[in-house]
Amino acid sequence: MGKINLKLRDSYQKEYPRKNQYLQELAMAQQKKDQEEIRRLKEKKSEHPYILSLKEYEEKEKEFLEQLKRESDSYGKKLEESMEKKLKNYHKELWIAKKEKDFYKDYVDLTYDAELKEKIAKIKLRHLPEIIGFYEVAKKDYQFVEEKRKELSKKEEQRIREEVEKYKKQRQKEYEEELKELKQKREDHIISEKSYRLHKKQGKRKYKDDITIKEYELPTKYYKNLEEALEHQFKDDVKNKEKVMAADISDARRRTPVEVCETGPKRAYFTFLFPGIGQILNGQRIKGALMLLLNLFIYGASIPYALGFGNYQGDGIAGLITLAEGGKRLDKSLIFLIEGIIAIFLLLTAVAIIYMNYRDVKKVETEKIHGIRPRNWMETKQLISDKGFPMIVSVPAFLLILFIVLIPIMTAILLSFTGMDPNHQSKFSWVGLENYKILAQGKGIAGSAFWLILGWTLIWTLCATTLAIFIGFVLALLAHNDRIKGKALLRTIYLLPWATPAFITIAFFSIMVSPTGPITQIITKITGNTILIKNSSHLTRLSLILLQGWLGSAYIFLLSTGVLQGIPSDLYEAADIDGASGFQKVFKITLPLVLFQTAPLLVGQYTFNFNNFSIIYLFNGGGPFDPVRYGNIAGSTDLLISYIYKLTMESQYQALGAAITIFISLGLMLFAFLGYRNSKAFKEEKL
Repeated sequence: MGKINLKLRDSYQKEYPRKNQYLQELAMAQQKKDQEEIRRLKEKKSEHPYILSLKEYEEKEKEFLEQLKRESDSYGKKLEESMEKKLKNYHKELWIAKKEKDFYKDYVDLTYDAELKEKIAKIKLRHLPEIIGFYEVAKKDYQFVEEKRKELSKKEEQRIREEVEKYKKQRQKEYEEELKELKQKREDHIISEKSYRLHKKQGKRKYKDDITIKEYELPTKYYKNLEEALEHQFKDDVKNKEKVMAADISDARRRTPVEVCETGPKRAYFTFLFPGIGQILNGQRIKGALMLLLNLFIYGASIPYALGFGNYQGDGIAGLITLAEGGKRLDKSLIFLIEGIIAIFLLLTAVAIIYMNYRDVKKVETEKIHGIRPRNWMETKQLISDKGFPMIVSVPAFLLILFIVLIPIMTAILLSFTGMDPNHQSKFSWVGLENYKILAQGKGIAGSAFWLILGWTLIWTLCATTLAIFIGFVLALLAHNDRIKGKALLRTIYLLPWATPAFITIAFFSIMVSPTGPITQIITKITGNTILIKNSSHLTRLSLILLQGWLGSAYIFLLSTGVLQGIPSDLYEAADIDGASGFQKVFKITLPLVLFQTAPLLVGQYTFNFNNFSIIYLFNGGGPFDPVRYGNIAGSTDLLISYIYKLTMESQYQALGAAITIFISLGLMLFAFLGYRNSKAFKEEKL
């Protein structure tokens, strides 16, 4: 038997002495480590005076509750038949509360359960008369208005209606005259056009308000609106008063401890695999019923799917291992792989649900052992609305992340360990690290160009991005200089590369540097030699870097301009007083402040250009091609991202493409992490 606490505590961590004398004596004996006394108390538990008194109380309570039910039913029948059901229930509940208070007051010193029931009875005796009184008064008011409406004479209604119609016609004439007078003032230029429109609008609003107010003099409309207002107010007020009473009862529960004989959580272990049962055993029936619904997902969907039931082609987790080996002719290993991954995620979700259910049951049991009562449904709802709401609204986002992000990522990771290639499209098997060895050693048709393409990708990313940052920052400095005229026009021109769709600019420059393009012809005339830019690896690469520098500069210009406008002029004035030169002000003030604000975004520019597929594919399709060095798959200007596209979509080397994808992802994550971590903004927690 575990150790019993000598003191109890409530939900607010306030301590209370035990009323259960048997448990108190047992706790004291355990504290003194008196094994003989502990053994004696356990052996003679049924003969202990407190246990005998508690049993006597429980028997009397059982008899009292049975008698109370019979008497309350009889009392309910005696109430007026014309009384509404809800009002009857209030009277019945009040009558029961009086009886409960008289019964439990004699046992408040015996057990905290009796004390709580007496507290609840007192709370009801305090609130119910007020609710009943308000209910009866509100109903009388409602009935009075309803009777008044029924008593209206048709002649009186007709007379008032005629008066209202007469008033409407008269008020319409007045409104038309006001409009004429207002229009005449405008024509005579006494008031402006703006004043005319304003007065016209005000006059129209006043005209409509006067008509509406007059219509309320109609008795039927007046009493109908009054009935609706009274009914709405009545429902809201009664509901609010019930909530106040429920809140007081909840507070009494949270401030009254409970005594149990258990010394450790047990239900949590017995109900570990069946969410909901533990909550029901802890007295949280509604919460338990809702948790039971999760068993439909666990045992009706997740586990069967993991075992292969309900799969399109796969065999659940087993299919992830076999990859359709020995399966039907139409079975595809890729489908088996994907469905196996889905099965794993569904199974992990089920395990997470079971674990959270276990933790919840265990927590409630542990708190109950220490004296804290389990939350009732109203308290649970309040807790969900206060603390659980973010988790509830995150469930749809989690599902989207699971099926749109996590499953594709896991598919790519596992695919990189398979042998999916042009010869094994339908059926393939696990090959371990073979694809990564091919890349590392640069072997085979697909892997021979990997290191060459990786080197060019790094050069491209560094040069193109740095050039774009340099151009954008210099242009921002020029546009920010007070001596520059026509800043609005300059800023518009600088933003054109960003405003114009990139694929249009790329396609345009691709045509310009083609063998018959204007740029090629100009270079030919100047040099006297025919220079075909697209046929030269070095010239194509240089063109791509310059083009991306131009395209990316507009975004950097926009970022830098925003930061430059926020730099206080006092810093530059202080630098002028100290005799700083223009370059010193740029490198000591402007550049650090701009980098501080934009460093995280600049890191993003490097990672973006590393995977900049569109400019490579649209400009020259990754060419020019050099089969001797790059094989038949890639060109000399292909980046890793376009290389992956050609491997997977054009040459069907999906497994090798997945391996390169994982390699890129890990590299970019490491680069982004190092870039963010070393930025000043990150160090000073400004992100």
